[in-house]
Amino acid sequence: METFKGKVWVLGDDIDTDIIIPTDYLALETVDDMKKYAFSPLREELAGLIKPGDIIVGGKNFGCGSSREQAPEIIKALGVRCVIAKSFARIFFRNSINNGLLLIENSDVQGVVKEGDEIEVNVGESIVCGKMSYEINSLPDNLLEILNAGGLVAAMRKKNGKEV
Repeated sequence: METFKGKVWVLGDDIDTDIIIPTDYLALETVDDMKKYAFSPLREELAGLIKPGDIIVGGKNFGCGSSREQAPEIIKALGVRCVIAKSFARIFFRNSINNGLLLIENSDVQGVVKEGDEIEVNVGESIVCGKMSYEINSLPDNLLEILNAGGLVAAMRKKNGKEV
């Protein structure tokens, strides 16, 4: 089991892929070029404030909208350690796993954390916010294997003996 702590950024419900990365910036050459525009329709300065290891806490339906893979790629490129939300859009959930971004469903945390709080995540077990602990479900082993490898391509390369 992996345990980590991170600073919290609190977002609301229905954070769609157009909020995560607006269409206008998809033509930029790389994800690193795009990441500075992440969440700009919501808060123009947010991408510049997020630091490696930080945690995003959202509401329901996080990642709704289009199926663009750049959305989880950009969140990961910002250094976000995981996204905790009440619920995730299905295609965003799968794209995130395939790109090595940990997502955790929890319906309690958003209501108790404030932006800037530090929380502890015990993967597959709990989220600790101050003196409160919230149980979380474990992901299936095959999804953990993909996450631990850094994404689906890396996991398949490892499985086939072609690690880079």
